[in-house]
Amino acid sequence: MQIFVPKETKAGETRVPLIPPSVKKLVDLGAQILVETGIGAALAIPDEEYEAAGAQTTNDRLGALGAADLVLRLNPPPREEAGAMKAGAIHVSYLEPFEQSELLQILTRANVSALSMELIPRTTLAQKMDALSSQANLAGYAAVIVAAERTGKILPMMSTPAGTIPPARVFVIGAGVAGLQAIATAKRLGAIVEAFDTRPVVEEQVKSLGARFVKVDLGETGQTKDGYAKALTDEQLARQRDAMARHCANADIVITTAQVFGKAAPRIITDDMIQGMRPGSVLVDLAVESGGNIEGSRPGEEVAAHGCTIMGLRNMPGRVAVPASQMYASNLANLVEHFWDKEAKAFALKLDDEIMQGALVTHAGEIVHPLLKSDSSS
Repeated sequence: MQIFVPKETKAGETRVPLIPPSVKKLVDLGAQILVETGIGAALAIPDEEYEAAGAQTTNDRLGALGAADLVLRLNPPPREEAGAMKAGAIHVSYLEPFEQSELLQILTRANVSALSMELIPRTTLAQKMDALSSQANLAGYAAVIVAAERTGKILPMMSTPAGTIPPARVFVIGAGVAGLQAIATAKRLGAIVEAFDTRPVVEEQVKSLGARFVKVDLGETGQTKDGYAKALTDEQLARQRDAMARHCANADIVITTAQVFGKAAPRIITDDMIQGMRPGSVLVDLAVESGGNIEGSRPGEEVAAHGCTIMGLRNMPGRVAVPASQMYASNLANLVEHFWDKEAKAFALKLDDEIMQGALVTHAGEIVHPLLKSDSSS
């Protein structure tokens, strides 16, 4: 089986989909790996390291796409490249399946079996393939670092001959993977940390990291079977905002991470809430690319509002591109290994496998994922 890994071309992307150690892991399985020349340039990894790991390099991107049995990449493919793959090929990457309906139709017409890394089930067995969690973990870390750099304050308390400098106060909204890492990072840097989540079940995790869990009576809430927070009603959101406003007013840094799987991110921080914050405060919206938690946040921009700074930076994991690439490459390699047929030396589409059923979006000329079927037929 020939596996092709093209170079990432999305503007601003600093991560790479596969690194030499992961190439070696796949080569040891019996795979033939072809990578595009310069694939590791963003991380200063020369082609020679890929070749030493067992890969071949090529400048013929479209030719390699058309010949490959399996294509591994990071971002969704450009539409013209999605249609360039041969019938029966398998494609694995982030697909943004709920926003990329046209892309899914192209993959369907090309008879490509496409797996979406976002849809890997959050199960114990699939944990080593869960790219969404691995990248969210790094996003939470990076959010604290960029906020700490942007604020005019230091995070830890300092006792100096000139007096005591109090610690900064950080408020994290959403205690999923990104939120928990943001809490841990802010605590390690010495800040006083508070956190809120609609799921009471995460209170112990928040406390175990040394943060105070903010309780708000929202009535019935919970999480999906995959561990995502359920969407709140308008009344619950209003009640949540009222409570959030008091904690935002005391915070030097606010980090929002709230996302609802398959839907636009909920609006949590309003302009009125920002107006009540101290001038110089920094807000980081980790959900900006899926609609945004903060009113006024814009993807890829820093916005000034009432003396505060709203950071809507894109691709937060890309700000720590080395570990982000290491983790994503490991997720990909683990996925391929899990479905590798040792006798046939090929990636097997095991349609009865729970992980495959969760990740497979298009197959045999159809959109097959149950969450996307209705959208494609309407």
